[in-house]
Amino acid sequence: MTAARLPVTRALAALIAETTGRPCGTGELPRVRRASEEWVAAPVPYTILDSLPGEFSGPPLWDWQADAAWSYQVTSVAERDDQAQWLADRVRHAVVGRVGDRWAHDLPVSQARVIDRELAYDAGGDTSVSAAGAIVSYVQRFTITVTPA
Repeated sequence: MTAARLPVTRALAALIAETTGRPCGTGELPRVRRASEEWVAAPVPYTILDSLPGEFSGPPLWDWQADAAWSYQVTSVAERDDQAQWLADRVRHAVVGRVGDRWAHDLPVSQARVIDRELAYDAGGDTSVSAAGAIVSYVQRFTITVTPA
């Protein structure tokens, strides 16, 4: 059986939040808890992690040895271009950064082993202006390849 996607998604979101020091929502606006214990929308800058279609290789999917390449889009959201670039730089380093011949940050996934990480797309910043003000978004797409543990 191929490695399940949900553990990869959770591990990647946790890695991004921990290494950037900013909230990461999974498929939606991240929320943070106030001192009053209520959950509110996170202040910018923050990231949103979205799942994209995956790819499979190796034996047939029913074979427990099949590998899976899960693709994700990380959108860094900020009020200014420099904030968005700063956050995108931290995301890039967190996911695919290297120190010598090793990854800069571990990406532990339950029931699977990460065998590759790739930055597939880096779009740069895009500014949107509305009545609420300017929002800059910076899109990056990563592929995380896992094999069953």
